Amino acid sequence: MSDDVLNPNRRLFVGTLALGLGGLVAGRAAAQEIPATPIGRPEPKLESPPPEPEADRLGWAVAGLGDFAQGYVIPKGLGGARKAKLTGLISGNAEKARSVAARHGVPEGAIYGYDMARLAEDETIDVVYVVTPNSTHAELAIRALEAGKHVMCEKPMANTPEECRRMIDAAKAADRQLMVAYRAHFEPNNVRVKELIETGEIGPIAFASSDHHRPLDLSLPRDEWRAKKAIAGGGSLVDIGIYSLNGVLWFVGENPVRLAATIHSPPNDPRFAEVENLMTAQLVFPSGVTANISSSYTGNVKRIDVFGDKAGAKLDPATAYTGNRLTVATAEANEQFVPKEPSEVQFSHEIDHLCDAIRDGAPIATPGEMGLRDINLIHAIYKSAAEGRWVELAEDGSARG
Repeated sequence: MSDDVLNPNRRLFVGTLALGLGGLVAGRAAAQEIPATPIGRPEPKLESPPPEPEADRLGWAVAGLGDFAQGYVIPKGLGGARKAKLTGLISGNAEKARSVAARHGVPEGAIYGYDMARLAEDETIDVVYVVTPNSTHAELAIRALEAGKHVMCEKPMANTPEECRRMIDAAKAADRQLMVAYRAHFEPNNVRVKELIETGEIGPIAFASSDHHRPLDLSLPRDEWRAKKAIAGGGSLVDIGIYSLNGVLWFVGENPVRLAATIHSPPNDPRFAEVENLMTAQLVFPSGVTANISSSYTGNVKRIDVFGDKAGAKLDPATAYTGNRLTVATAEANEQFVPKEPSEVQFSHEIDHLCDAIRDGAPIATPGEMGLRDINLIHAIYKSAAEGRWVELAEDGSARG
């Protein structure tokens, strides 16, 4: 596999060498003609397109103002987006909402409670991004859709398949877009793996694996609700195991036809009185590809491996907020991919992607139907673990029988 495949910057370097000595001399001559005094220079050719004019960007309201919303969605996502801007806030805590609004220039009249009264009348808001605990996703998304707003919903889409279907039906009834925030689909290293698979440079996939583990710390407010099954819907599987599940399915490009799973929690640990700690599952696909996935609330791993007959791709970390890395291994060498953009652009790129879908009719890469499929599979995994057997799957990921 050539360096050109892995490092797009090499092409620029080689292209520069091809100019030869004449090009270098001409460049120096041109540089000598630049005045030493202040002068207006021509518009530069930027590496990335500039943001669209403020008036042309779609207005977004963020529903839920916890750590993730304030630390990533607002500053990294909307702050870095080219086609979106923050125009509203939705929260159950009015004092917190006013504080966040003051920091980000959101007028007090654009602050809403979770009832979303008056939201339909606000023409400055086009999209609502639901960033709240899992059990509230369906209710808030449906309220926003019924108010005529498009919706981006954090994963998992909801706690049950029935809630997911209600969200999808509400989007269709309102003629609005519904997208699930699977940010890794827009992260440069993950995108490169998908490209290598689609171009055949990995070769036919034989096996994939993914492991997502992190500590659960009940002393942190952002983790307290994750130990409550009625709110979270489950344990490590629904929280971080969904990265393992969705990532493997995206790269393999098929839905599994059967699976077998186990779950385990240490006894007498208050963190796991209601939800599971460890989950492991094996997935079998129509093509014969198999995949292993795991998750837990102990350890600290975010890894995906894809094995083809030409090369293997290792993402480690794969789905972190920053600093993801891709290594491609062949019989000849291991080479690390050097992306043009940092991992953080996953937050802004998914937002701009939904803006494109709204304005231009572009298909959504991570639609509500994908979120429903993953919740069906999560329920099938729990069924397999509870019954101690293989579970056959329908096309939509739900368990047969």
